[in-house]
Amino acid sequence: MLLEFVGDGGRLALITLNRPEVSNAMDTALGARLGQVLAEVDERAAVRVAVLTGAGERAFCAGGDLKERHGMTPEQWTRQHRLFEDTARRLRELRKPVFAAVNGAAVAGGCELAMSADFIIASANARFGQSEVKVGIIPGVGGTQLLPRRLPLGRALQLLMTGELIGAEEALRLGLVNEVLPTVADLRRRALELAGAIAANSPAAIEQAKRAARVGRDLPLAEAVAFELECYRRMVDHPDRYEGVAAFNEKRAPRFQDAY
Repeated sequence: MLLEFVGDGGRLALITLNRPEVSNAMDTALGARLGQVLAEVDERAAVRVAVLTGAGERAFCAGGDLKERHGMTPEQWTRQHRLFEDTARRLRELRKPVFAAVNGAAVAGGCELAMSADFIIASANARFGQSEVKVGIIPGVGGTQLLPRRLPLGRALQLLMTGELIGAEEALRLGLVNEVLPTVADLRRRALELAGAIAANSPAAIEQAKRAARVGRDLPLAEAVAFELECYRRMVDHPDRYEGVAAFNEKRAPRFQDAY
């Protein structure tokens, strides 16, 4: 696992799954370390946005390391999986904006990790899918719930039942990814560009916007709008609101506070 703080004052956390020799497959050590890194990112006040990617050009993450899992007892498997569950939950619940820059294959747990981020951008060689049924299990860190929330239900069920993979352009057409970049180098350039654009905005406002969208999505519209207003009102007397309006009128760049 590589964790780099880059940009002005370390505002960007670049998180890299770093086992390229095994397509960045998730073993117990990597799963534990990712959870620790996410906790550190969440607690570090200077960080305004995080990017999750994989080392190399072949894969973002190939899912769980089946070589490590070979021969595990049900008890050992369950113990490891609980660690993975906690790590995925940390990613989904991260207060700060986090997006996935998918280079190559995002398969099984790798696809679930990508979908647990706020959004996904990908290189042209990216592939996505939940292949768990091919080895006698099903997705277990959100795949059966996240995929139907991002894709039409019928297409999601087809992918879940066949274990087939889709390419970057199909993922873009279906709305699974936001952008497709020609090469991995282009992907990384665009990831830094996007992260910089996000980091320039009010961290507190972004946190509230993310919270309103995430929570409100699962509520009836009237309740969702009421929840949005709760989040909105948190910003009315926030220093960033005063600073943002003042900067607009003074025709200068705003100097927003770190979120916490």
